[in-house]
Order: sequence, then C-alpha cells, then structure tokens
Amino acid sequence: MVQDYLERSEIEARQEIQIKPLDPRLQLAFCDQDLTTALESPAQPVGRVTVRVSCEGSTPWTVFVPAQVKLFRKVVVAIRPLKRTDVLSEDDVALVERDVGLLTQGYLTDMNQALGTRLTRSVMPDQVLAPVLVEMTEAIRKSDQVVISAKKGGINVRMPGEALSKGVIGEQIRVRNLSSNRVIRARVVGPGQVEVPM
Repeated sequence: MVQDYLERSEIEARQEIQIKPLDPRLQLAFCDQDLTTALESPAQPVGRVTVRVSCEGSTPWTVFVPAQVKLFRKVVVAIRPLKRTDVLSEDDVALVERDVGLLTQGYLTDMNQALGTRLTRSVMPDQVLAPVLVEMTEAIRKSDQVVISAKKGGINVRMPGEALSKGVIGEQIRVRNLSSNRVIRARVVGPGQVEVPM
C-alpha cells in the first residue's frame, strides 16, 4: 500500500522505492475501514520520506512508515572539464540518468537549456549542470548594429538601430533608432534583433 502511494509521484521519472520494515513487535488491531495514507515529509516523494498510514475504524491507529524514494531522470552533465566563461556546445554536454533526489541545487533536463549558455564556474567531467552554473550569453553587445522590428497584425516594420547596452534574449535594452535618432526600449529576440510594440 505504501509502495502504491509513493509510486503516484507527479514527477516523470524512473523510480526505485525501498520501504523500511516496521518493528515486528508492533501489534496493530485489524482495521474495519480502508486505510488512509499521506506523505508526512517532504512535500514531494523524493529522497528520505515518511508516509503516515492511519486506520479511522472502530479501533483507530496510526503508524509512520519510513522509505527511500529514488527518482531517476535524464539530466544535463558535462562530458569533459570546462572552464568558467566557456560557452556550452554539443561537444561539452550530454543527457545522463541520475537520481534527482540527490541534486539539491537543481538540474537541467533539456539540452536546449544548456546549449549556448556560459558557465559561471568551472565544472568537472560527469558533473550535473545546475541552473546556477549557467547564464545566458549576450545576444547583443553595446554599440552593435541591430534590426528593430515592430509588428502588429500582418504589418512588420523594420528599421536600423544601434544598441546602447548589452542584452540577452528576452531582456529589454536601450536602442537608438538610426532613422529618427530617438532612444527607445526594445526586447532582444535574437542576435542583432530587437522588437518593439507597435
């Protein structure tokens, strides 16, 4: 019953569950109702967990069943030593199955979350890449020539511009419209590409 309960995790992963045996001296009365189960700790059934099993019948009782839940997912790992500031390519990383319950700093599950990012510190081969280890690289540097796009419906207006600050994809930066010489705020959508609302 505890096994069935723990297998209902919302995390898509391969599971290994070890339930610790209860003390054989424990004498529990027969329960004349369906037993109830609830996760006592932690919030997600990963790592060391405790499941509360209760009988609400005519002779109520509760026991706490300890278990170990291992969740295995494919995560992004370094496949060779990498230095701080290296920009990650397909030659640097791979998807490898790991027990995510042990990854306290988090992890990346998609190669696209890592490719093109820059390392914030050095990593060793086989090290799992946590989100804190990577940062987006600049898509635009200060003084870059950019294309400013303004879209509305089927209309798309493009004009030349100059970046007045650096930026990563999704970030708002200041850009000088070279046609009107006005300074505007635009969102970086790609290398050398910014977008403004029309």
